[in-house]
Parts: sequence; structure tokens; C-alpha cells
Amino acid sequence: MALVKLQTEHFRNLVSGVVDFSPSFNLLYGANGSGKTSVLEAIGYLGLGRSFRVSRHQAVVRHGESRFTVFGGLDAAEADGPDGIVHRLGLSRDVRDKETTLRVDGETVRSLSALAKHLPVSVIDPGVFDIVAGGPGKRRQFLDWAVFHVEPSFAVTWQQCQRVTSQRNQTLRNGRLDESLLRVWDRQYGALSERLTAFRSHTFEAFRSAFESLVRELDVPWTQGLQLEFYPGWDQNRPLEAVLMAHRDQERKMGHTLYGPNRADLRLKFQGRPVAETFSRGQQKTLVILMKIAQGMVLSQLGRQVTFLLDDINAELDTEHRAMLAEKLRALGSQVFLTSIDRPEPASLWRSDRVPEYRMFHVEHGKLTED
Repeated sequence: MALVKLQTEHFRNLVSGVVDFSPSFNLLYGANGSGKTSVLEAIGYLGLGRSFRVSRHQAVVRHGESRFTVFGGLDAAEADGPDGIVHRLGLSRDVRDKETTLRVDGETVRSLSALAKHLPVSVIDPGVFDIVAGGPGKRRQFLDWAVFHVEPSFAVTWQQCQRVTSQRNQTLRNGRLDESLLRVWDRQYGALSERLTAFRSHTFEAFRSAFESLVRELDVPWTQGLQLEFYPGWDQNRPLEAVLMAHRDQERKMGHTLYGPNRADLRLKFQGRPVAETFSRGQQKTLVILMKIAQGMVLSQLGRQVTFLLDDINAELDTEHRAMLAEKLRALGSQVFLTSIDRPEPASLWRSDRVPEYRMFHVEHGKLTED
């Protein structure tokens, strides 16, 4: 499905009103501060339940207002409705009362996963390149995005595991260690960890297969010797419960859980060494782009359309890599929103016989005007 209608209220500097988008490519251009990234950020709320730019909801509500709202209409090629809309999504946040309202097709839903599952949103912006150079948390987030959209039970299992981990950490921090209670949490944590790890392992294998296929197709010589490995968070030669018991004193001193899915990582190595230590900045950027495309390939194989948000990639990628990314996303049938300061030239992104259907928008003072 693709986002074909967007409406916002009191969201940053965006002018209220309905905007119609292409289910294929949408090219947005305008000066810095015009609202281009804010459009992507609003779309991101419908697919991620949060901003990909800031951690606080207060940062996106218009000055002087206490609530912002984002509405979206999704369509599909097989849509039968008179307006082509299959699902209607809505998110409203009252930053004063700290209350969030989520709606799908007019019905209130309680979890962000119930909203986000309808619109797989993948962001490619300057911050995304930290997947390689950043800590394990960035790579876990990258992998879990795909797992969430591949494995229907992942979100519930992940939430349950988070709750048990929190309870276990609280027990570890108690002045007197309650061994019997901790064993209860160990059993629950171990069972949930096995399920989470199975979900992650299955999706990782599909991702690695897609990535290797993509690299062979593009003939990227510097990827020879590149290794992608999934580390579950503990040595699986032993049951997790046994690992926890063996490191009881260590965890008690630290006051939190040190082994399990909360320590999982997607390890990227070149000839046995971390990629962050061996690849140039340009190679790291290209690697992340290939990884993002491979994620899209995994969902495409399941019949899912990914909406990619490409924010100011002109500043990060050269002409050749921008064209490679644009062509691969076209071939995948992805929906794409691409921002730039200067008016994009389709001829610089695609060959004349491969230009997809697209819409061009000029953004100024928060208002989108279609060229």
C-alpha cells in the first residue's frame, strides 16, 4: 500500500489541508526551512509512531498549540473504493496532557504497532549512516524494523520481553537478591528470548540472502570479504537460563540484564574486522544504502510495498549513487518521497525509458504546490 493523501494540523510549520501524492515517486524541493523535511516527518509518524528527527513530541507541535494531528489515506492497486482508499490512519498527540490517540479506519486502536503495520516506512537521511559506525542499538533497530513487518507476532513478543526484562532488572537492583523470584523471571525471559531470536534469525537470513543477491547484481568489488552476522545477545551453545545463572554476580553488580535479545547485534565485518574500522566514509554510506534496498527486497518478496523517505540525500550521495538508489527503488515498486533544495531533474535519476510516474512539489512556508 502507498500513502496517497496526507493532512496535518498544527504540525511544525505545515499548512493545514489535504495533499494528494503519487503511489510511486514524489519529488519535493524548496529552500532550507521551507517544510520539506517536516512533510517526511509527518509521514514518518504514521509509519513509525514517532519522529525520526527528534525524541520529544513537543518539538513538532506548532508554537502556541498543545496538540498536533496527522491523517493519512492509503491505497493499493486492487482498491475497489470510489476514492481508492483502503485504510485511513490517524495519530493525534496532546503534548500538554501527554496523551496519544491512534485511529485506523475510524476505530481507536491502543498500540502503535496496530497503526504502523499498515505503512512500512523506511528513512534514509544523514543520520541513518550511523547504522554502521554507531552502537548495537542502531543495528538492532534496523533489523527489528524488518522483523516487525515480516513476523506478525514479533511486536507482542517484544513488548512482553521488555516487561519481563524490566521486572528482572528491578529484582537485580534490590538490596537483597531474591533468588527464587529471579529464577521465575529467568524462565520467562528465556522462553521469550528464544521466540524473539527465532523471529530475528528468520528475517536476518532473508535479509542476508537479498543483500548478497543485490551485491552480485551490482558487482560491488569492495564487498568481497564482507561478512554479515547476526549475534543473538548470548552464546547459543548454552541455554540462556544457564548463561544468566553463570553470570549472576556480574549482573547483580551492574543492576541490569547483560545477556539476551536486549544485547543482540547485526555485526558487519570485513576480513574479520569491524566495517567501521576498515571502510571509508563513502563505502559505509554505500553499504547502508545497499542494506536499506535489501530490506525493501525482503518485504517486496512478501508482497509489501515500502514507503521510502529520502531526506536531503544530495548532501550525502554523489550522482552515481543517487541514480543507483532511485533505479533500484523504482524496480522494487516502492513509494518514494525525495527532498532536495534544488528542483530535481528526473533525467539525472533515471534513463529516459525508465522514468517512473511521479509528482513534483515546490515547498514554501509549509505549503506544498504541485508543479
